[in-house]
Amino acid sequence: MSTRKLILWSLVCGVLILVAGSIKLRQSVDSTNVDAKVLSLGEAATVGGMTVAVNSFDVTNESTLVTVSIGGIDGQDATEGWKLLAGGEASEPVAGSGSETWCSQTTVDVVSCVVAFPASSGSATVFYYRDGDNSQWAIEE
Repeated sequence: MSTRKLILWSLVCGVLILVAGSIKLRQSVDSTNVDAKVLSLGEAATVGGMTVAVNSFDVTNESTLVTVSIGGIDGQDATEGWKLLAGGEASEPVAGSGSETWCSQTTVDVVSCVVAFPASSGSATVFYYRDGDNSQWAIEE
């Protein structure tokens, strides 16, 4: 194969790559039309088949306690999917201690329970995600 043919084929391949990249970019721009709604304390949302709400938020010296309502699917881990963003750090739930009604397993009925996180400071946002869906609650101090 001559050098001219190789250069011509590389230009054709380059154009095809540019066209494919442009199409992919257009698809990703069209699919990011997502309305991110921040909920208030007590507002419920349906996330991946679960009805969830953040009812209250309490910071102690040892932990951050978030009282939630959760229900809709029986027998799931009730702490799975919760995250706390506070002070610029994301936290996963931790084991709680004390006489609170700790979240353990979900039921079909919506029940109120407490999810414990490490102690936090600053403004906070609580997230719940499940099956590719999510909701968030802003905690106003």
